Amino acid sequence: MMPKPQPSVRILAAAVVIGVAGAGAYGWLGRAGDVPIPPKVSALRTDTTGTGQAAFDTYCAECHGTKGTGTANGPPLVHKIYEPSHHADGTFVLAVRRGVRAHHWGFGDMPPVEDVGDGEIAAIIDFIRAEQRRNGIF
Repeated sequence: MMPKPQPSVRILAAAVVIGVAGAGAYGWLGRAGDVPIPPKVSALRTDTTGTGQAAFDTYCAECHGTKGTGTANGPPLVHKIYEPSHHADGTFVLAVRRGVRAHHWGFGDMPPVEDVGDGEIAAIIDFIRAEQRRNGIF
């Protein structure tokens, strides 16, 4: 007859079984990437007045390039990384107001941009989104 396992051995065995089952469930349920998820766009606006491009040229183009194509000092904003499903419009607002710690590119941190009005930020976002759409980003 086999000796009866100690309670600590049974607890350890149960924890291993639960851990393996949990890891399997996480792997199975974590396959959301298999199904394309359409980007969530707050509003499909376009910069019909040119104010967005003018504000972008004033506040952003020095680092992010003409029409958001990037420079040696900053990343391109017309890039898949910045599509609405990964960087929502609010992310751009926070970047302007608070700055951004470098996390996708090796350009260094972005400082806050002073003296940009809320309307100008909205127009800049409209301009960036219009350029992204024009270039097939989303």
